[in-house]
Amino acid sequence: MTEATISEKPTKSGVTLHKLKTREQLTGYLFILPAFIVILVFGLFPIVYSFYMSLFNWRVTKGAFVGGNNYLLIFGNWTNLLITLAGVALIAGAFWIWSNAFKSLSKGQTIAKIIAAIVMIVGGVIFVTGWGYMFESGNPSFLNSLIVTLYYAIGTVPAEVILGMILAFLLYQDIVGKDFFRMIYFLPYVTPSVTSAVVFQIIFSLRETSIANTVIGWFGISPQKWRFEPKPLVNLLGLNLSGFLSGPSLALFTIMLFGIWSFIGYNTVIFLAGLGNIPKEIYEAAEMDGATKSQMFRHITMPLLSPTTFYLVLIGFIGTFKAFNHIYVLRTPSAGDSVITTSLLIFDNFYKANQYGVATAQAIVLFVMILGLTLAQNKLMGDRVFYG
Repeated sequence: MTEATISEKPTKSGVTLHKLKTREQLTGYLFILPAFIVILVFGLFPIVYSFYMSLFNWRVTKGAFVGGNNYLLIFGNWTNLLITLAGVALIAGAFWIWSNAFKSLSKGQTIAKIIAAIVMIVGGVIFVTGWGYMFESGNPSFLNSLIVTLYYAIGTVPAEVILGMILAFLLYQDIVGKDFFRMIYFLPYVTPSVTSAVVFQIIFSLRETSIANTVIGWFGISPQKWRFEPKPLVNLLGLNLSGFLSGPSLALFTIMLFGIWSFIGYNTVIFLAGLGNIPKEIYEAAEMDGATKSQMFRHITMPLLSPTTFYLVLIGFIGTFKAFNHIYVLRTPSAGDSVITTSLLIFDNFYKANQYGVATAQAIVLFVMILGLTLAQNKLMGDRVFYG
C-alpha cells in the first residue's frame, strides 16, 4: 500500500490522515497568528514605513521625493561610504584569514597571521580615510554621535558584565542575607529610569556641596562639573590626548556610571540563573582535587557561563545603541555634543527640528549598524561559547 493510499485511508472518526495533518497545521498557524500580527504591526511595518519616509523631504507633511539625498547628507557622497565599507570588509576578511585560512598546513598558521595582520592594517587605513572624508563632506553631528555611542557602549557593557558575574558568584555562595542582597542589587533595574536619573542629577550636581564632590573631596580632589563638563576625562586626569583617543567627556562618563549602576542587577540575576544550571558535582570534584575558589571560578564557572555571558554582551551592546531615557534626562546644554548619542540626535531631528525625512534616514542607518554589529558579535563570540 502506497503512502498516498494510507493518507487517504479514513481514521475511526472518518477523517483522513491528510486532512488531520492539515488541521494540525492550521491550528499551529492560528496559535502563532497573534504574535505574528503584533510583530508585523509594531515591528516590521514601522521599519518599512521609516525607510519610505526617508526617501522624501518630509517636514511635518510629506514633501518632494528626494531618493537617497537624505542618506547623502550623512555620508557626503556614496564614494565615501564605499571607501569606509571597503575598510570594514578588509578588516572582516583579515579576521577570517586569522581564524580559518591555512589550518591544514603546519606552517600555514604563521603565514595566515602575517597576511591577516597586513590586511587588517590596510583595512584600518582605508576605513579611517573613508571616515575622514565623511566627516569633511557629510554630517559631522551624526558621525560624532556614533563615536559618542561607541564610547558609551565600550564603557558600560564590559563593566556591567564583569561586575554582574562577580556579584552573582558571591551571592551564589552560602552567605547570610543573600536573598536581601539579590533584591537590593536588582532594585535599580526595576526603578523607573527617569526617576533615578533625577536623583543622579542631584548627586552629580556641579555644586561644591554635592554628594559626588563631597566624596572626591575626601581624597583631595577638587570639585568637578560632572554632567556639565564637555572636556575629555583623560585630559582632566593630565593626559594630553585629542581626537578619538581622548575618550569620553566627564559628562558622558557620569552618564556611564548611571548605566552601569542600572544594569548590574539585571546581569547579576541572569548570571545567578546560569550558575544554577552548573552541576554542583563539578565543584565538589574540583575541590577534592585541591582547586581553590579562584581556580574554580576561572576554569569552571567562567567557561560554563559563556552562553549567559554571550547573551548579556549581545543584548547589552544592542541596548546601549538604543539607550535614550536616562541620557535625555542627564544631558545638559553645557556638555554640548559630548553626550549626544545617536538615539538622542535622531529624537532631536524628529521632534525638535521636524526633519522627519532626515531623522528616519538616520534611524535606518542606525538600524543597519545595530544589525551588522549583532551579526559580527555572533560570529566573533558564537564559536567561542562552550555549551557543555
